[in-house]
Amino acid sequence: MTTPLSPSGQTNGTRSRALVPRLSGSLVHWVSAQWQRRGLVAWLLWPASWVFGAIAAWRRLSFRQGWRTSTRLPVPVVVVGNLTVGGTGKTPTVIALVGALRAHGYTPGILSRGYGATLSRPAEVGVASRPEDVGDEPLLIAKRTGAPVWVWPSRVEGGRALLAAHPACDVIVCDDGLQHYALARDVEIAVFDHRLGGNGFLLPAGPLREPLSRQRDANLINDPYGRTLPEWPHTWRLTLTLGDAWCVSQPGLTRALSHFAGKRVLATAGIGAPERFFAALRAAGLQIETLALPDHYDFASNPFDGVAADAILITEKDAVKCVTWADPRVWAVPAEAALDARFVSLVVEKLRGQPTV
Repeated sequence: MTTPLSPSGQTNGTRSRALVPRLSGSLVHWVSAQWQRRGLVAWLLWPASWVFGAIAAWRRLSFRQGWRTSTRLPVPVVVVGNLTVGGTGKTPTVIALVGALRAHGYTPGILSRGYGATLSRPAEVGVASRPEDVGDEPLLIAKRTGAPVWVWPSRVEGGRALLAAHPACDVIVCDDGLQHYALARDVEIAVFDHRLGGNGFLLPAGPLREPLSRQRDANLINDPYGRTLPEWPHTWRLTLTLGDAWCVSQPGLTRALSHFAGKRVLATAGIGAPERFFAALRAAGLQIETLALPDHYDFASNPFDGVAADAILITEKDAVKCVTWADPRVWAVPAEAALDARFVSLVVEKLRGQPTV
């Protein structure tokens, strides 16, 4: 017997089991809200942000002055990362960038730390890899691109292993790692969402890992609300669109999002900024209940048992972890990133060592 959805998208039968994720999600939402303004909490934490900033600055300086070693791999490296904490759309960006580089004649390989990965040495991610071994984002990238994806906390060691196994690769795209200065890079791309730099404070008073003044080669702004772009050099809009959904228990079965109109739909996401996913579904004309789960939620068991929904829409990053149980109501919705042609030209010209106009 099923139970109707509660106002939070939770059933009475699953409420206690999901209490910790809900509390965790509420805490993340509260912290994110504090980081968007310079209120009492931010000012109380402001002295600690100076300590954090001093440590980060000293670390950058140590690599710049050669006190710590920054290693250059034999092929150029493009780093796609964040200056802020939280999800901003890096994974779709990496997938789209790999496609763009291929279109310009490159053979890219991909490096990732692999959040939550349990490895004893650098490892290649295959389509049959388990997300608990290699991480959910690297697994999704491997499935979507077909490019070599290697995982290891040390990007230098991971890059060497990748190139040894795939000597045809002539460029490496690093998924995250702007702050991993041990790996020398040729192009740095910072991805932001609509929150931009928040209140402008460093951690823990704000969301910034490094100051907004930190140099980088390009900025991509993932803002589904279409607001004016900040006046930063080399800044372009990152447009994400939702594709046709595919059934997680029967991947060959696809449906346009319009198929779910008028149905009881639960949308859930275990990503850094789930509201962007929910907003995109609403923009597609769907009326949805929502359930925000903690980032990298493991989906070890079916959290939707007893939920009276006709369809449950999740992200592809979550879908790679729903492999130990089957629920025909669960559909994955892919997000496709569209890159500005001027941005792609800048990256390619920097890789070729040519000046940009």
